[in-house]
Amino acid sequence: MTIHEDAVERYFAAWNAATPEDLAKAVAAAFTEDGTYTDPLCEVRGHDGIAAAIGGAHEQFPGFAFRPTGTPDAHHDLVRFTWDLISTADGSAPAAGFDVITLAEDGRISRVTGFLDRLPGA
Repeated sequence: MTIHEDAVERYFAAWNAATPEDLAKAVAAAFTEDGTYTDPLCEVRGHDGIAAAIGGAHEQFPGFAFRPTGTPDAHHDLVRFTWDLISTADGSAPAAGFDVITLAEDGRISRVTGFLDRLPGA
């Protein structure tokens, strides 16, 4: 597994963490302490901010999981990939997008820039 693939795997582990404790551990494993996450709906910094953004998505979409689609594309310290938000009950995917992550020297994510391609009600 490449450093890029590993970072994407840890990213999805954070977004799909089932408990607050698992979320805190997964965010710390995936992101630098001062990491940022920005998409059209939020802009946050640090582990607490990122965990709060992920927790908010779980509250808005209970019973859903983020799944990568396609193959990540990477070079240098950058990775871009697509994802779907999928219902674990019926397989529907009301939201989709793509993210670009920047890796720090230790392989953790220092910055995420997210784009939403499909969002309910938008």
